[in-house]
Amino acid sequence: MSLFKARDWWATTLGNGEEFDQGCLCVADVDNSGSGYDKIVVGSYMGMLRIFSPHPSKPGEPAEADSQLLEVHLKEPVIQVEVGKFVSCSELLHLAVLHPRRLSVYAVSGTSGNIEHGVQYQLRLVYEHNLQRAACNMTYGPFGGVTGHHFICIQSMDGMLMFFEQESYAFGRFLPGFLLPGPLCYCARTDTFITVSSARQVECYRYETLAVATDADTRQDSDQQSKISGKRLQADWTLVLGEQAIDICVPTFSPSACSIFVLGERNLYCLKDNGQIRFMKKLEYNPSCFLPYASIAEGTTNILMGNHNNMLLVYQDVMLKWAAQLSNVPVAVRLANVQELKGLVVTLSSEGHLQCSYMGTDPSFFTAPRVDAREVNYDEVDTEMRTLQKIIREATRTQGRTEQRAGTKIFWIVCVRTQHGYVGLTANALLSAGAGSQVVVAFSAFLNGRYPPADLGGDVALSYSCPTGVPRVAQCRFTLPLRIVCCPSPPLKNSKYKITLDTNKPPVSLHEVFPDFAQKTEDKEGNALAFQFITGTRVSVMASKTSQRYRIQSESFEDIWLVAKELVQRFELHFAKMGVKDFRNSFAGPIPLSEYFETVDHHFELRVNAEKYQDLLSERAVQFRAIQRRLLTRFKDKTPAPLQNLDTLMEGTYRQIIALADAAEENRAILHQAFARLRSATHLIILLVSLWQGLSSDQTAILEATLLPLLQDTPQLGWEESVDAAVSHLLRTCLSRSSKDQATSLSTSQLSIPKDITRLKKHITLLCDRLGKGGRLSLSSEANTPTPVMMPGQRALCVIPTKGPRGQPTGPVFTHLPCPALEPLAQSSPEKRYGLQDSDHDRAIYNGHTSN
Repeated sequence: MSLFKARDWWATTLGNGEEFDQGCLCVADVDNSGSGYDKIVVGSYMGMLRIFSPHPSKPGEPAEADSQLLEVHLKEPVIQVEVGKFVSCSELLHLAVLHPRRLSVYAVSGTSGNIEHGVQYQLRLVYEHNLQRAACNMTYGPFGGVTGHHFICIQSMDGMLMFFEQESYAFGRFLPGFLLPGPLCYCARTDTFITVSSARQVECYRYETLAVATDADTRQDSDQQSKISGKRLQADWTLVLGEQAIDICVPTFSPSACSIFVLGERNLYCLKDNGQIRFMKKLEYNPSCFLPYASIAEGTTNILMGNHNNMLLVYQDVMLKWAAQLSNVPVAVRLANVQELKGLVVTLSSEGHLQCSYMGTDPSFFTAPRVDAREVNYDEVDTEMRTLQKIIREATRTQGRTEQRAGTKIFWIVCVRTQHGYVGLTANALLSAGAGSQVVVAFSAFLNGRYPPADLGGDVALSYSCPTGVPRVAQCRFTLPLRIVCCPSPPLKNSKYKITLDTNKPPVSLHEVFPDFAQKTEDKEGNALAFQFITGTRVSVMASKTSQRYRIQSESFEDIWLVAKELVQRFELHFAKMGVKDFRNSFAGPIPLSEYFETVDHHFELRVNAEKYQDLLSERAVQFRAIQRRLLTRFKDKTPAPLQNLDTLMEGTYRQIIALADAAEENRAILHQAFARLRSATHLIILLVSLWQGLSSDQTAILEATLLPLLQDTPQLGWEESVDAAVSHLLRTCLSRSSKDQATSLSTSQLSIPKDITRLKKHITLLCDRLGKGGRLSLSSEANTPTPVMMPGQRALCVIPTKGPRGQPTGPVFTHLPCPALEPLAQSSPEKRYGLQDSDHDRAIYNGHTSN
């Protein structure tokens, strides 16, 4: 057995299939025996109430039968059990049981038997309160400073605090801004109630403030009456946690110093009674329950903490002092005093495993045998020590090399016939599966809608542990084959959209490059090939018979992307297998921005429509609520008044809301499809620009991050404003024409959807123009000098930096060697070059960034 395991003292399993929570466990001398020893009270959601007086049992033997004092079925779920002085005419302890719609107070008593049957325990109902609202939890204490008695406060599911002064109902108050109930606790020192609201903040309310606030039967009446008479309920102090709380506890062992402990989902907070943080502890696990208790060190508090890793931890403030392993995840933990042991740890799991344990260690009675004394040869010991140290250093040095060499190789295999994918993981000696073994994982790929995907790539991650226990993660990027989304088809002769790719090698047969798509074609020479996507669109590839040019054409601009990408990659792979090292793909231009901007316009129009639908829905919702209030006022009147067609107006408004919601949902689906098509079109533009200017992989990555900053649109941030900000940043930094533009910082204002995308189009056009003139993409602001680039049909491109009066560079000047064929193109503006109209707004930007 592990040394750091909670030592079982007594344990039992409650019922079969019952459920328990943190309020279902209570420890106290509930039968008022006067011995000072505690009994364990457990309630379940099945309505069972059990009381135990545990006795130690031998290891491996079941618990004794006389440990259970009482078992009663209350026929209603038990939400919480508490023991306190709840009866006005008695100072004895009584048991309060909270049900969803009832609060019952019982007296537990024992009667000695006449023979050896022992003591018989009984549960007698003293009084009960029927609740008008569904209860969530409760707390008790000497509210208002009373002595010798305890009052009860119940929090309902709709945010009402119901106060009971023992046998009588006192008053009820609604918490302001309530949405969902949270943990509730009473602090006797400050006479306050502490809870955590759905806004994820700790709120403290004084009992005096609650008592004098406006009374109400409903939350709506409370809001209306607080504006007319009485005092409006306000929190004494609040503290933002930023996370939901699991439990709140105020220890009572030190009345002079008050500390409020709040257990969050990831942190433990200790607060002063005025709401200031005394200390906090960030937890590296998911806690399940906790219990602060007295510490032997002055000024500190011990904390028992249970988590979902079956661990029970002991903290002294923020210092971890002990850790013990449990057999189950505890949802409630208490401390109990029994005859044989004080400070016994009582834990309850959600399945009903009740355990009493201690966190000491059992003494070991093993005595090591005595060894014969002998003289130590220090020379031999020193030699052996040096030998062992040498072996350890060599093993440590070779272990790192072995782990580096023995990397995990991940490969993928795709079955095209069934359109299912299979990912195989080849393991080596590092994995438990053995060296050279294979693990095949099957997965399916489906279209997300009636449109081709923008990317066929995926990622595989494999986590494993080395023989030394060090965790490792291996990742691999794979690409699904094109046959998953399209099939062979007869080629189209004419299409609306066309692009032409060039190579520096003689033309090859498309049947050799696409052997998996050549089975249905009638072209024996391999000069034409067509792909039909699952969505119905077709893309054709035509090879020139006399030149090394290849034309890709389709009726859909964005569908060209997957075929163009596949063509470029297969060309590189084909010539690499032939041993050709200087093969290059290229694009002669111009960049088809006008066709690309059609896709951008469609996407932006759908985004504008989405905002319009949202505004209309908000207006109709406000109108619908106003009609509801008017109808409710009329229905509440003692003297009925005519509705004046308010019911007809309400029905018409309701139909409009449903119609607008359906239209908004349809627009959302179309917008999702439009963004996928926009991603495909943007990928195509990036590919053409990289082939046009021969961009490196780093520059292509920067361009892709600029034009595709988002994987999906959100209502808060869209593609248009993100790309405009990114492109503007490049134009001011690495693609700027003057040092003044470099000094202009990027605007830090919040991005929002623009009124139109004219400015975005101009900036994308200007970006392509700068790249066409030799601009270089770089994340460094100093690398803004364009590199010499040979343009198609141009003899040379020289970059001559100019200097100002003080010898500082003011910006590069582009000088073209004489080339009559390029003079009209070089003198024209980028707008005319790409078929766009000019405007005064962006003409100033263009003129300010260029030098003649």
